[in-house]
Amino acid sequence: MARIFVTGSADGLGQMAARLMVDAKHRVVLHARNRQRAAEALAAVPRAETAVIGDLSSIQETRDVADQVNGLGTFDAIIHNAGIGYRERRRIETVDGLSHVFAVNTLAPYILTALIHKPKRLVYLSSGMHRSGDPSLRDLTWEERPWNGSNAYADTKLHDVILAFAVARKWPDVLSNALEPGWVPTKMGGAGAPDDLDAAPRTQVWLATSDEPAARVTGQYFYHLKRRATDAAASNEAIQDRLLSECARLSGVPFPS
Repeated sequence: MARIFVTGSADGLGQMAARLMVDAKHRVVLHARNRQRAAEALAAVPRAETAVIGDLSSIQETRDVADQVNGLGTFDAIIHNAGIGYRERRRIETVDGLSHVFAVNTLAPYILTALIHKPKRLVYLSSGMHRSGDPSLRDLTWEERPWNGSNAYADTKLHDVILAFAVARKWPDVLSNALEPGWVPTKMGGAGAPDDLDAAPRTQVWLATSDEPAARVTGQYFYHLKRRATDAAASNEAIQDRLLSECARLSGVPFPS
């Protein structure tokens, strides 16, 4: 039996993954951005241990989430599931003056990774759209470029793979991997998404909990339980180090050595 923390688990794939894990007798802690959403999450997954609360678009609230998780003790795995989709039509600015998409999809998983006590496994949700992301890491917060929601989302999904691979390199004692769940008909994906919704949460559950040798790897990218090639930039150590450095600068949270 494993103990797993899942970000963004009030609905969608995060909630689906949480249900699969509690059904398998694992101990699961949920996350939601406010108290109402946390209550809804616990009602939907009643066998979960508890839910932590914090808006991941805020640096301070993300730090608070890390403190809450650390206060609950140690975890075997953390699934970084929370995310903003590709449909934002304008650049929405957070309380910290950052792009909303970047703050939630890139900076929050970085902060949580840096501040939460090391688990045995880390799982980062990406997307097939990461292959269209900008590997230059220029203008991460979209202050200079004309806004494009689809491109901003693709950038952050590339960042998530880069982060997963950077952690795999920096922390050899942690299994750190990324995956794409497919384009599925969730609130984020939209009703017309063509991929298999039932299959969508299973790879993250497998990577977080399975003892199969194929799941006990690090620095890999998956789709439906199978390894899949990723953008070459994700394996570039200079790009990895630059992303960590930029996230540390923007958040004020250094990456642990």
